[in-house]
Amino acid sequence: MRRIELFRKDKTNIKYMRKSFCNTNGLGKLLLGGIVVLFTSTSLQAQTDSTSKKVGQAKTESKEKAPSSDTIAPVVTSGVVLQTLSAKFKHVANDVQMSNVNTKPFISLQQLVKGNLAGVYVQEPTGEPGADQNIFVRGISSPLLNKQALFDNQAVVFLNGIPLTRDNPFAYEIQQYDFNRIGPATNLLAAINTSNIESIELIKDPVTLAALGPIAANGAIWITTKNAKSGFREISVNTYFGTVLKPNITPINAAFENKFRTPFYNEYAANGDRTNYPTFLRDSTNADYYGPANWTDKYYKNSQIYSVDLSLTGGSERANFRFFAGATKNAGNADATSLDRYTGSFFINVAPVKWLMVSSMITYNRMDRARNRNIRDRLAEQRYLPDLTNPLTPNKELYSNYLNEFDKSIDKNITNTLQGYVALSANLNKVSYNGRIGFDYNEGTRDVFWPTTLLEKNNFVSNYFGYNQRFIVSNSLSYTFDLNSNGKLRVEGGQNFWADVYKYDYAYAYNGPNDFIKINVVNGNPGAEDYLQTRGFRVYYFPSRMQNKLASFYGNASWFLDDNLKISALVRRDGSSNMQPDNRWFTSYSAGAEYDIHKKVMRPESKISALSVTASWGRLGKLLNDDRFNAGPQYRVDLGWTGEPTIGSYAGIPGVSRPYSAGWVGYGIPWAYSDQLNVGVRLGLLQDRLKITADIYNRDDKQMLITVPVPAETGYTGAYKSGLEVNNKGVDLSILADILPEQKKGLSWIFTANANFNKNKLVALPGGIDEVILGANKLEVGKQIDAFWILQNEGIYKTSAEIPVNPATNLPLSYQGVALKAGDPRWKDTNGDYVINDKDKVLKGNYMPKASGGFGSNFGYKNFSLDVQFYFVLGRDVLNQYAATRLDFVNTESNNDINSVKEITYWEKKMDLSGYPVYNPWSDVVPYRQSQDLFLDDASFLKLRSLTLGYDLSKLILKKGNSNTVRKTLVYVTGTNLLTMTKFKGDDPELAGYNGIYNGYGLRIPASVIVGVKLDL
Repeated sequence: MRRIELFRKDKTNIKYMRKSFCNTNGLGKLLLGGIVVLFTSTSLQAQTDSTSKKVGQAKTESKEKAPSSDTIAPVVTSGVVLQTLSAKFKHVANDVQMSNVNTKPFISLQQLVKGNLAGVYVQEPTGEPGADQNIFVRGISSPLLNKQALFDNQAVVFLNGIPLTRDNPFAYEIQQYDFNRIGPATNLLAAINTSNIESIELIKDPVTLAALGPIAANGAIWITTKNAKSGFREISVNTYFGTVLKPNITPINAAFENKFRTPFYNEYAANGDRTNYPTFLRDSTNADYYGPANWTDKYYKNSQIYSVDLSLTGGSERANFRFFAGATKNAGNADATSLDRYTGSFFINVAPVKWLMVSSMITYNRMDRARNRNIRDRLAEQRYLPDLTNPLTPNKELYSNYLNEFDKSIDKNITNTLQGYVALSANLNKVSYNGRIGFDYNEGTRDVFWPTTLLEKNNFVSNYFGYNQRFIVSNSLSYTFDLNSNGKLRVEGGQNFWADVYKYDYAYAYNGPNDFIKINVVNGNPGAEDYLQTRGFRVYYFPSRMQNKLASFYGNASWFLDDNLKISALVRRDGSSNMQPDNRWFTSYSAGAEYDIHKKVMRPESKISALSVTASWGRLGKLLNDDRFNAGPQYRVDLGWTGEPTIGSYAGIPGVSRPYSAGWVGYGIPWAYSDQLNVGVRLGLLQDRLKITADIYNRDDKQMLITVPVPAETGYTGAYKSGLEVNNKGVDLSILADILPEQKKGLSWIFTANANFNKNKLVALPGGIDEVILGANKLEVGKQIDAFWILQNEGIYKTSAEIPVNPATNLPLSYQGVALKAGDPRWKDTNGDYVINDKDKVLKGNYMPKASGGFGSNFGYKNFSLDVQFYFVLGRDVLNQYAATRLDFVNTESNNDINSVKEITYWEKKMDLSGYPVYNPWSDVVPYRQSQDLFLDDASFLKLRSLTLGYDLSKLILKKGNSNTVRKTLVYVTGTNLLTMTKFKGDDPELAGYNGIYNGYGLRIPASVIVGVKLDL
């Protein structure tokens, strides 16, 4: 296996995939020289102003004494005191209730926050363990046209103050398909172990986001892990074992498919069409296809899952530590998919004197992913399409023989992550200093070999090694002024410096001499003579490297008055190496206030026990994640043919050219930015038994880049222009109701709920144009950006007499010049010109939900507890490509493209297709084309996401006097994904892609049952 030295400078790897006219390293060198004197970094673990605070009580959330620590809980982030909610409402509005998730077998952060935070929407397009999932906060700022746009729209995640890196999408430049990124393609947020988490907080307040910097323009998830404590030793064990349940499905065989196609052939087929009847359906005596459909037990299986976590904490007030280790196996119920994760972390805090604390953390995770064996995913990497006419057989014995061929193959996917920091915090009376050096590093390797028996006697090998690394240095210094007996002013200044590197080496090869030589074509040392070990293979090698730097300087002030008013303001200056030289720097600023009305106005006996309002506004810069824009016009590898970007222009030798298909990049690109406004109300009733929070927000993202069409004679498919502007507005609601406070009989009931309502609108396009067409998408000013651009279907023309005739020409209604006939769709002629074309398409539906959230209840009776959690999505639509492909069987099979792939799940009845009209599938107008509202489905749903029954043995153990060291012993049984209520026609409304296309390839999100024990000693 290759090894990369952390933070080494690799001058031997040449980033030949991109060549710019300008040197992009100048900013980093300039800033590093000016910042090197600010050696240490900001501690993102907050410290209090009290010098007597125990060292082990350091947390991200500071209990600052200015002037009311009971009602105002400032969060210290990058050394900045941030606008927050009243302490009593913090866990209602923006925190995940950890008790709702720490007894669940969720493997990723996305699964932990899904349905648990108002304003967060999570996409989980497949149930495959370790696969990518997406987090959006308060909508999207630009249309999700590709994976690059998907990367630009997601929230950033902080782990103990370290902003975590992700796999940069620039690797898609050498891929023909964007189904999966090359490499292990493992969800990096699956590395965070739930048992090691103290809290998960959603940050969406503009002042807070502005303090975090431009990386947080799309919102932020703030994770604080459990840290060291002072006092006696503590040992915690959390373990569970369980089963992922195989689904109940309806298998089908060729007889079912033949019956499905018969009405089309009886109604419309000509003699030639019957002659070309597919071979796998032609012979009803062929037991391979017409025999029993008994394949399901080889594909869908009950799988075992487990997790064993252990932590040890100890030390004194002056020095303490925490050690954590865990091993988890998560599995899917299909295609033998799984994810093994191993975690180890160590924390140590030392206070050499009472006013000084030094803290450190190191966390390591390893993930080993067993991926699916989908034909489509395999062919997408192999860049070769065989004859796809005949699908796999539904016969169990023959399908088993096919699976046995994978015993000859290799598909190893390993991901390692490493995070750490060293922090220094000093509190001298009214002066506080925080400094930190931190890093985030992750690397992924994938080794692949597929034998000749899986690809028409042509074997394939590939190897990938890539890493992402982030190095952080930050410092802050603050001073608190006592203005009078009722007020304080806290001022602060600081800096941050980030340096990111994204690197990958990828090679693939065909036609090895046999299936016994399974070489690793990249050995990790470019200087070695055998760097590319051909050995009979023809090797294609693709190295690439990208780096960027961000330097920031900021100042803020917070004024506290009478324990009920806080006003904050922040100014920040950011410089990015990804911006062009004349636009390197951006100034962001924000301000906010929080006013406790109850303390100032309400009487103590009032039924309203709490009432406060918050308001904040901020302007945040938005980073470009790709360095291709920082130097204007450029060269790149862009000479492939047939849509294959990795094939050279001549003799297989790569060349460089202007980016004709990727888009022209010009000069004068400014910073994009986001103006965000938030107004919130916090209401407590019945002595805080009912807590309600509501936030109204408005977000305007401006000066964003987008590709716009240019004249064809330029040779470019488009040009990147600044000027895209999108508005999002909506409401976040959260409720916590203590309906039955625990009484002497031990009965209790707590109800929680959250919801987000969001609406987006396109405000402007570059150059003042009103609309732009980008592939199968259309953007129109004044309309939503996540709508589908489709034809309106009004039925079927049963006879030719029903087809409208143009009185001016006596020609029948046509589709792009092809006259419609009986058996064709009745598409709406929107503009009345008797021609159906793109001008008749409308923007309809939306792939982002109008409302999403979750609700649940926690019941208690004596030592028993019952936790029930639901998750819902409303007002979301998907375009059903799966139905369109199955109905359009004539073109699907004759085109023989990547969408013609038939997985073994082809022999599964995912949905009922009988409700669709019977069009003529041989018609030249392609009646079952995807781009029509015939395939626009309502994907709203309500899911019973988890059900947990627990029993606390602690009281029983203590009552019998068996132990005086047991703090808690909880035994629990949990079921997940137990029920889905939806109108959606497919197998699961969640299994649609990021752009709302449901294709049926996603593995089902499995139901599971586990039995666990949580033991604290």
